[in-house]
Parts: sequence; structure tokens; C-alpha cells
Amino acid sequence: MNTRPDRLSASMMQIPPSGIRKFFEMLIGHDDVISLSVGEPDFPTPWVIREEAFYHLEKGHTSYTSNWGLIELREEIAKYLARYNMSYEPKNEILITVGASEGVDAVLRAILNPGDEIIVSQPCYVNYVPLAELCQAKAVPLDTGKSNFYPTAEAVEKLITPKTKALMICSPNNPTGTMIPKEELKKIAELAKKHQFWVISDEIYCELVYDGSEHVSIGSFPGMKDYTIILNGFSKSFAMTGWRIGYIAAPNELLSQIVKVHGYNTICAPIFSQYAAAEGLRNGWKEVERMRVSYQQRRNLMEKAFNEMGLPVPEPKGAFYMFPDISATGLSSEEFATRLFKERNVAVVPGSVFGAGGEGHIRVCYATAVDKIKIALERIQLMVQNLKR
Repeated sequence: MNTRPDRLSASMMQIPPSGIRKFFEMLIGHDDVISLSVGEPDFPTPWVIREEAFYHLEKGHTSYTSNWGLIELREEIAKYLARYNMSYEPKNEILITVGASEGVDAVLRAILNPGDEIIVSQPCYVNYVPLAELCQAKAVPLDTGKSNFYPTAEAVEKLITPKTKALMICSPNNPTGTMIPKEELKKIAELAKKHQFWVISDEIYCELVYDGSEHVSIGSFPGMKDYTIILNGFSKSFAMTGWRIGYIAAPNELLSQIVKVHGYNTICAPIFSQYAAAEGLRNGWKEVERMRVSYQQRRNLMEKAFNEMGLPVPEPKGAFYMFPDISATGLSSEEFATRLFKERNVAVVPGSVFGAGGEGHIRVCYATAVDKIKIALERIQLMVQNLKR
């Protein structure tokens, strides 16, 4: 069909499809493949949460809510954030979004102007950079590959320019499972205040931490509320991926702009999902802990196996991912993942899709059944042995 060359957005045409979803799509129709690719809990949503949704559906509570979301849910989130030494007003400093991913998009559109720079700690979740670029901003990669896969204040400072508008971080991290140490966060906080840039802190995995590690939010340091945007949600910790419930906590001056993007884009998150999430915060914590303990056991199994294969992993202190170094096999991350899928029926994600520092690694997700993890590890070991011969 002959068409004008400018019928489509030039910015959108330059954005690649998600590398994670690419491997997810490959799984369709392959029931014999073990997937360690998509970051989704293998647990069903806890019953106490599902039951609350059933109740509200039976009562016919299927309307829109305020653009901001149900006040009951925002009040519960405010109580939750107080546990991490942060204070947010439920009425105008917390916004309910359609998953944390929508939150990323709304935040970036509300703060970025064309030509602004946003420092992005990488490897990172795949939507940060494309969404920044759609705002015609410049995403400046901060390669953490040589600093134990977490950003240091020293590395951040080297990238700051007069155009720096924000820093994007995620701790515990997707794809590596690493966490930013408290002392390093404190130093980064001082930089943010000194240079007056936003820190966008993706904390979606903050309840999934191991070995007695403690999640610390950069927003909890003195004076940082004015410079911090908290992104969080219920998909990972509460096994609520399909319910699409996330939230943003930020100063009202900013959030009153973000809610305009959210209102025009989605209106509001699903009402029954909001009621269910509120119940999760009230009465779902025993199930969250049960899932966390199970993930830690699986992590221990997988970490030991990869190290014994000669594919060392950065210490995964949280989330449900690890990032084995496959460079000893002589393959690129894309080659390794493709061959593993085709030859051994195991799906992982190439580290290269996560940005700077990702090449030479694969992301594996251990949110799947232990028996499947064991089989997948045996298959990976056989492939690695053959490659090293």
C-alpha cells in the first residue's frame, strides 16, 4: 500500500519491541519448554485478596473511581509507607495506577522536556529508556557492571550535567536481584539535593529481600521527599500481576501534574482490583512472607548451581531474578538464550536487552516450581559442558 512516509510517529518507529516479551512470545505453542524468562509469580493471588474482589463484584461495585483511586486504598498505602519512615498524604500525595509500568510512563511524561537528560542505572527494566525517549529526552546509561551491579554516587556524579532532570533506580533490581547499600543511597540522596534532580525509585520488589536484608527507600532520608518519586505496586509481592495495580507517591506539586496524564490516559485503575489490594495490605502479609521464603529457597538452589557450573552470579539479595555471567561459553547473551531455547527447551532472557552492563549475562527468573527449576538447571549444565569442550 502506498502511503505517506510520515503517517506514523518517527519516535515510535525507532523504539524496539520489548526483548522480554520477544522470548515470551516464543513460548506460545511450546508446552515442553521450561520458562525462566518472564518475571511473574507462580503462586495464585492469596485467597483473602481474591475473596475481597468477589465480594465487591457481587455487590455490583464496578464503577469508575476518582482519578486518584479509592481513598481506602490510598490510606492503606500511606500506612504501609510509614513503615519505611516515609510520610505521604493519602488525599493528594498518592496516586493509584494501572500497574507500576503505567506509573513509569506517567511520571516521565510529567517531568521530562525535550532535550532533558535522565540518568538510568543499568542493567534495568526494559521500559525505562524507551519511555524516556518517547518524551524526546536523552537517557544517559549508568553502567553498574563494574560496581557489583548497583549505582554508586561517584558514578552518578560523573554523569550529572546542567540538563540532568532525574535519576532512575530500582532496588532490589530487575534484572540482577542486587540491592543498593544504605550508605550508597545516602550519598546519592545528597547529590540529588545538591543538584536538585528527581530520583525515581522503582521499589516494586521491596518486600522480596533475603538473608535478613532490609529494604531502605531513598525517600526516607532527611529532605528527600522533595526530590523522590516512589513507584511501587502489588504485582510481585502479592502475586497480583493480572490485577494491574500500582501506585506513585510523590509531593503534591508534582503529583497534581502526573494525575492529569493518568486521567487522560486510563481514567482510573479497576475498582475491584483496588478493593482487593487494600485488603492485601490489611490482611495479606502472612501469604507474602510464605511466598518470600519459598523464593529464597529457590534462589539458594539456583545460585549454588550456576556457581558450580562456572557461571558466576552477582549476589542476588532481592526480587526473584539472578544474572549469571555466561561469557565463559564464548557466546553472546542473545546466542546463548536462543540456543538454550532451541536445543534444550529452556527459556531465559538475554542480558543485552537490559542495557549497559547486560551483555555476557542472562536473566533467569526463579519464580517457578522447584521441580522445573531443577530440570532447567540440568539442561543448562549439559549445554554449558558441551560449549566448554
